[in-house]
Amino acid sequence: VLPGSKMVASAKAAVPTVADQAAAMQLSQCAKNLATSLAELRTASQKAHEACGPMEIDSALNTVQTLKNELQDAKMAAVDGQLKPLPGESLEKCTQDLGSTSKAVGSSMAQLLTCAAQGNEHYTGVAARETAQALKTLAQAARGVAASTTDPVAAHAMLDSARDVMEGSAMLIQEAKQALAAPGDADSQQRLAQVAKAVSHSLNNCVNCLPGQKDVDVALKSIGESSKKLLVDSLPPSSKSFQEAQSELNQAAADLNQSAGEVVHATRGQSGELAAASGKFSDDFDEFLDAGIEMAGQAQTKEDQIQVIGNLKSISMASSKLLLAAKSLSVDPGAPNAKNLLAAAARAVTESINQLITLCTQQAPGQKECDNALRELETVKGMLDNPNEPVSDLSYFDCIEGVMENSKVLGESMAGISQNAKTGDLLVFGECVGVASKALCGLTEAAAQAAYLVGISDPNSQAGQQGLNLVDPATRVYTANLVKTIKALDGDFSEENRNKCRIATAPLIEAVENLTAFASNPEFVSIPAQISTEGSRAQEPILVSAKTMLESSSLLIKTARSLAINPKDPPTWSVLAGHSHTVSDSIKSLITSIRDKAPGQRECDFSIDGINRCIRDIEQASLAAVSQSLATRDDISVEALQEQLTSVVQEIGHLIDPIATAARGEAAQLGHKVTQLASYFEPLVLAAVGVASKTLDHQQQMTVLDQSKTLAESALQMLYAAKEGGGNPKASHTHDAITEAAQLMKEAVDDIMVTLNEAASEVGMVGGMVDSIAEAMSKLDEGTPPDPKGTFVDYQTTVVKYSKAIAVTAQEMMTKSVTNPEELGGLASQMTNDYGHLALQGRMAAATAEPEEIGFQIRTRVQELGHGCIFLVQKAGALQICPTDSYTKRELIECARAVTEKVSLVLSALQAGNKGTQACITAASAVSGIIADLDTTIMFATAGTLNAENNESFADHRENILKTAKALVEDTKLLVSGAASSQDKLAQAAQSSANTITQLAEVVKLGAASLGSDDPETQVVLINAIKDVAKALSDLIGATKGAASKPADDPSMYQLKGAAKVMVTNVTSLLKTVKAVEDEATRGTRALEATIEYIKQELTVFQSSEVPEKTSSPEESIRMTKGITMATAKAVAAGNSCRQEDVIATANLSRKAVADMLTACKQASYHPDVSEEVRERALRFGTECTLGYLELLEHVLLILQKPTPELKHQLASFSKRVAGAVTELIQSAEAMKGTEWVDPEDPTVIAETELLGAAASIEAAAKKLEQLKPRAKPKQADETLDFEEQILEAAKSIAAATSALVKSASAAQRELVAQGKVGAIPANAADDGQWSQGLISAARMVAAATSNLCEAANASVQGHASEEKLISSAKQVAASTAQLLVACKVKADHDSEAMRRLQAAGNAVKRASDNLVRAAQKAAFGKAEDDDVVVKTKFVGGIAQIIAAQEEMLKKERELEEARKKLAQIRQQQYKFLPTELREDEG
Repeated sequence: VLPGSKMVASAKAAVPTVADQAAAMQLSQCAKNLATSLAELRTASQKAHEACGPMEIDSALNTVQTLKNELQDAKMAAVDGQLKPLPGESLEKCTQDLGSTSKAVGSSMAQLLTCAAQGNEHYTGVAARETAQALKTLAQAARGVAASTTDPVAAHAMLDSARDVMEGSAMLIQEAKQALAAPGDADSQQRLAQVAKAVSHSLNNCVNCLPGQKDVDVALKSIGESSKKLLVDSLPPSSKSFQEAQSELNQAAADLNQSAGEVVHATRGQSGELAAASGKFSDDFDEFLDAGIEMAGQAQTKEDQIQVIGNLKSISMASSKLLLAAKSLSVDPGAPNAKNLLAAAARAVTESINQLITLCTQQAPGQKECDNALRELETVKGMLDNPNEPVSDLSYFDCIEGVMENSKVLGESMAGISQNAKTGDLLVFGECVGVASKALCGLTEAAAQAAYLVGISDPNSQAGQQGLNLVDPATRVYTANLVKTIKALDGDFSEENRNKCRIATAPLIEAVENLTAFASNPEFVSIPAQISTEGSRAQEPILVSAKTMLESSSLLIKTARSLAINPKDPPTWSVLAGHSHTVSDSIKSLITSIRDKAPGQRECDFSIDGINRCIRDIEQASLAAVSQSLATRDDISVEALQEQLTSVVQEIGHLIDPIATAARGEAAQLGHKVTQLASYFEPLVLAAVGVASKTLDHQQQMTVLDQSKTLAESALQMLYAAKEGGGNPKASHTHDAITEAAQLMKEAVDDIMVTLNEAASEVGMVGGMVDSIAEAMSKLDEGTPPDPKGTFVDYQTTVVKYSKAIAVTAQEMMTKSVTNPEELGGLASQMTNDYGHLALQGRMAAATAEPEEIGFQIRTRVQELGHGCIFLVQKAGALQICPTDSYTKRELIECARAVTEKVSLVLSALQAGNKGTQACITAASAVSGIIADLDTTIMFATAGTLNAENNESFADHRENILKTAKALVEDTKLLVSGAASSQDKLAQAAQSSANTITQLAEVVKLGAASLGSDDPETQVVLINAIKDVAKALSDLIGATKGAASKPADDPSMYQLKGAAKVMVTNVTSLLKTVKAVEDEATRGTRALEATIEYIKQELTVFQSSEVPEKTSSPEESIRMTKGITMATAKAVAAGNSCRQEDVIATANLSRKAVADMLTACKQASYHPDVSEEVRERALRFGTECTLGYLELLEHVLLILQKPTPELKHQLASFSKRVAGAVTELIQSAEAMKGTEWVDPEDPTVIAETELLGAAASIEAAAKKLEQLKPRAKPKQADETLDFEEQILEAAKSIAAATSALVKSASAAQRELVAQGKVGAIPANAADDGQWSQGLISAARMVAAATSNLCEAANASVQGHASEEKLISSAKQVAASTAQLLVACKVKADHDSEAMRRLQAAGNAVKRASDNLVRAAQKAAFGKAEDDDVVVKTKFVGGIAQIIAAQEEMLKKERELEEARKKLAQIRQQQYKFLPTELREDEG
């Protein structure tokens, strides 16, 4: 499933880059089919796994028995000489396969042992299956090696050892099965351990049968045997002179150093090469050891001799390590870090030889140092041969720094070498050579790492994967213990200490074996990089410079060595100068090469050019679209284009985070990612222009092109930021720009995806949504989830939220499928988004759930819900294409029900994880519903409409309220204790408290209603009291959920205690309020006490560091301070009057005023545009204002208890403090707004607001007109059939024109303020105020007239009104437009741009109105002509007809006269309110 998922991702990434349309569509379809099949396979395999888990061990056992029999058959074939290699098998390939698989077998067996010992049947089955799979590969490799080798004895040995492994493995699996049956049984555990050891032994034998391995073992044995010479107590005296011994040691050292290099080289060649190299190495070691012992015999003192022997021992150890590392690498070249370990082992051999030479030889000063340096340089040269693995952890920029530092050191030491050789100061000369050698090694290492990073940064290369380096803390502890016992043994070599020493070694050996088995897991294998030809070419300048530097440095050191002996040799000095020049040139070249080849820079430049070209193409297409000349693409359908565009945008979206990460600190990945990003923009432009060309709506065309251009521009911004960052983790000044560019790009991707999804869903195309859901499902099982940032409870809460949202959407889809099928697309899109969030949070919930089975169940249920969502979305698409298909409707309803059921299964899985916290989430949801219901009840009570149904009194309800409140207190206690107890108890407590608060709210509402609507203030006091309790309970449930299963000292426990205290306070307050309700003497006092407590609680919330969910404008904050001012006045009045009714009204008003002010203040302070300093100031004065107001209320309370004139006199000082704080609060709100602050009371601001409001109402009216259709007429010849169409068209054009007019007036208004003709905040400008009033009234009239026109047009079209009404409405629009123009002209500059636009807009309205009037008059006139009067022929009837006609005429004339008078009166009244300028103008 995992490789399949990777293939789907790669195929989707490739689709946009395929030029052939047919191939691209086929690839896209195949990727979708594969993704769907994988999702189904995953679900099926999970179900199969649940059913067949226990049978896995038996299946693995059968597999191993079969493998054993196959190897037996292979052995028979080998004996007969009939064993032949299979196609594709070679000795090298099979050797590597066997080496790498042997580790996998060891690792899976270790897992099998652990799981069997723990008695975990499920994981034992998995480990047995993995062991059987690994053994299968091992058996095939063993057969391949035996068939490919030419030595029959080696072939037989290989097959025998492999069969032993199979036999032992079968016994191991059998023992594991028995151990599961009796977990904890000591005998079975012991048998299991013994069998495991036997298998491990036979596995090692099998590996040792590989070609070349035996020879390495022989060499290792030889070194071990030779090293025994060092264990003798006394060495024989030397028979050679000191000079001879020294010369032999130097020669042997050079040979051994060279042999070590050959061993390293041989590991990369054929298996035969390693055999020869290890044999030569062991011979050279033998000679070196003899020369070393000879040298030790020359030592003058015992101490010197011991030192030489110690050095020889360390060389022996280093040599053994080198051979072991070579053996390990030749068996498994992919082993974690094996190449670097081998290089380190070779360096250790060189260093230990150098130490011995330094100690033993008595050359002229400086000679030893030169020899040591030459050996070191020879060792590091291998690093530059094939840098396809990282040499160190250095980043590219660290490499540059390393090269710069080391080159500086090298320059200084080279100057020192020549200077000291001249002066003959050979001790300092030697030191300079040593420093130069270290600097050269550092330069080589940095160059090799830089070359590796340059190679893998090429877009065609593939980065390697480093193996895992493990250090087990247990091994450290056991090693420390062992060292202690060895020290004790060294001090006292007794039997007891020997036993202690032996006991201490056992756990260390076991820990090392376990660690080795764990590290052998295939998951930790390193993968070498695959460097492309272009990458290798890019590496060349760095490698050539580094090699030249090493060669010329070696020659320089050799020349310096001879100069140290003979400084008076002029030709040698000129050679030294030549080498020195070459070294410095090669270092300059190295630095230049590393700087020039900085990873990703070249690719960033190419990508920037490519995206710039794409932006130009989009701009050309936009210009063509504006001029209506965009050529339509006929070679492809709009659906295919939309799908292409969607897939390109999705792929671009997937690359944003990887590019940001690479730009901030992964230089090697930058080139890959930016090249991939740039490759998507050409397909993006083609698809976007194609979609636009096939879109009929001009607005939609421009939207697609504009959003595509925005995306390209944001990508360009991202590339500039990434280039600047360059992957340098130290360039922190660029990181903010990278983050910002990434965010902008994400927003651009989201915008275009919303547009595409809407467009696709309108025509029933839901492929993109299905893909999104399938992708979210596949991520549920993808690898290890990221480290959780919250607890299971946090994730549980969000999963519940999204699950419920999906259930609600499914219900809506059921409803809309019958009433409005066209709305299904939006709902399907909503469901897709919700499922994406749900899958993300569900994955984390599953990862944090305990036990693991619960997590598995959550994952499975969320996946099943995903399948349900896919079916539902597909049905929604099908129904949109064919809205009348009843069969599809039925299917959709079935799918929606299935989704609802699956949501309940997800919730039950979560509940199983944490039943108590799930119940808390449900209870909190119920309580929030109760709070909302109580808010509604307060509105009814305030309006005076909350009445009792029967003639009952409050006394009938009092007892019931008190009893239920006490029950709630008991539930609260259970809830608090439930946090520390089991999930079941917590669930019961949460459910019980939710039920009790529901009952309590109901009985309090009945009690409030029984007080009667003639006392609304007391009703509100009572309902506020229960609302406080509900709020406190909601907070308490939240705190309980957070504290569930936490230790007693956890901070969440203190929060819980605080919430419980508030709850008790509020319930007590409710009880007191209930008792005081009927006591007229105290109920005001009680209401005030409750309000003071409420305000204190609100202030605590305000002062908390919790950020509000939404933000509001500073104007809102200023508006809310008015409530405080009113409430202060009311409180002072209540304090002076001491009437209980006034006090109750003050209490109710104070609650609302303070709560609204605190909410608005906090929301405005946390607006993203507000600075930290201004925010702190606003929050400080919000607190000041509340504290001042609290003091005022507490003083009023004091007056109520003891009314004296002195106390009443002090009210003024308290109210002044509140007023001062309010002023400060308003000023801080002004500071939030900055320079653009406006006074909400300023007439010019009101004018602008009104203009914009008018524009909005006109646009709303225009939309209403859009939906109108002419009424159906009877089928008859009628010339006025097109009249309704004309009316609607004319009305629509008037609505559009008036909308433009009002917007232009708004712009003119702003221009006047900017020019200073109208003050932004007029102090007392009656003139400007009047002007603004004129503009406001004119804007309102335009809006009202347009609204009337739309109604008249509607009525006329429906046949309910006359054409006359329509004509009069149109004329009214024209008149109000003229008035608006006059109002603006009075102050405005005639030549200004805004004024010209305003005039044009006014003319457009006038033209549109005239057109409508003409159309309506023509219709009315035509109708009058067509209405034939039927004249009666009889005389009396004829006279009667004439009289009736005259009567009607007189009546109409009188009505006309009255209407004219009425119009004149209205105009006179309006004239009084017109500004002076307008009157003069009209005059």
